This record gives sequence, structure tokens and C-alpha cells, in this order.
Amino acid sequence: MSSLLRVQGRFGQRTLLLTTAAVPLTGWAVHAVTLHRQLAATRRDPLTGLLRRDSYTARARRLLSRHGDGVAVVMVDADHFKAVNDGFGHPAGDAVLSAFGARLTAWAGPRSAVGRLGGDEFAVVLELPAGRLEQRLAQLVRLLHTPVVLEDGRTIDVAASVGAATPAAVGCRDLSQLQRAADAALYDGKHSGRAVVASPAHTTVPSSNGRRVGRPGTAVWGRVA
Repeated sequence: MSSLLRVQGRFGQRTLLLTTAAVPLTGWAVHAVTLHRQLAATRRDPLTGLLRRDSYTARARRLLSRHGDGVAVVMVDADHFKAVNDGFGHPAGDAVLSAFGARLTAWAGPRSAVGRLGGDEFAVVLELPAGRLEQRLAQLVRLLHTPVVLEDGRTIDVAASVGAATPAAVGCRDLSQLQRAADAALYDGKHSGRAVVASPAHTTVPSSNGRRVGRPGTAVWGRVA
């Protein structure tokens, strides 16, 4: 065999080996993409697109660690949601939850943690200077009281209760305590159309039926007429 043929043979074998090796690599690449998509899906609530509890918690704690006292923790609970399901049907209820998810995402912005904790309960952690807290909470209240229009043209009047807590106001940076305080503040203003900001006293409010019971005498913003 000539030297030219031997060289061609060696290149042919190398090309074959590379081509053969590329097949499983391509398969693994596709598999990796699929796994990544599946993992991303497990982090998100399929109805609202918001973070599930575990993913939300991890991101929320990172934000608290990074921004400290410049962070606000906001709890949101849909008002009269059972009446929506009973009066308009569960698909309409799903549409309301989806709309709330979109509104919370738009309000909080990309550098935030927005999660659906379960049912009609949501939580948001975002960087929010104290000087803008009043304005931003009032804006959120207005957003969550804007009627939802269904695909068939029907309109549903909606509402939500909002409670907030900040490390500076509550006196700690622990996510669980901040959420507990925000939840207690939320129940101070339940069904009132106002956002309530927690004080240190809200961290010690006892629970009732598994939920916090708020105390009066806290700052309130965003009353809806």
C-alpha cells in the first residue's frame, strides 16, 4: 500500500471514531437539555409560572443575604377566592390565580423572588428602599383589585389582602420570621383593601387555625375605595 493510501486510511479511521463518538455525545446533550427543562419545570408552579416554595425560599434567602435591610417581604392572600370558584367555576378560579401571578411578577420585577406557597397564597421578596415602601404597596393593592377578564368576556371582581415586613421594622433578617410577621400584618387588614406593614409585635402573634392573627395599631397603605 502506498504512503498516500496509508495516510488516507488513518484519517478515515480517525474520522470514523470521531463521528461515532459524537453520536452518544449528541444524545447526552439532548438528554441534558431535557433534564434541565424538567428541573426548571419542577421549580415553577405550572398554573402561575411562579416559583414553588423550595425554589422561592432559596432565592428569597439569597436576596436577604445580599441586600439586608433594603429588602421587603410581602405576603398576599386572595380574598373571597372560594366564591370565585363557586360562582364562576374552577377554570375561572385558575384564571384569577394566573392573573395574580402575572401581576405580582410585573410589580416585583426581575430581581425578586415571587412564589406561590399554595392555594391562593403568594409571597414576594424584593429590594425595596424604605422611602418607596408606601408608594409601592399602594400600587400593589391597586393591581390586585383590578378586575380579571376571562377568555369568554366575563369580568370577575377580585381582591387580595397584603401584608409586608422589612428587616429594619421587624428587627431581624430571618426569612421565616419576616414571613410570619408579614402574614400577621396581612390579617390585620384582611378584606379591608389596605396593605399593612408589620411591627416587631407581629413576630409573636399567636396563630389561629394554622394562620397568624394580626394585631391592630400598625401602618396601613393603599386603601381601595
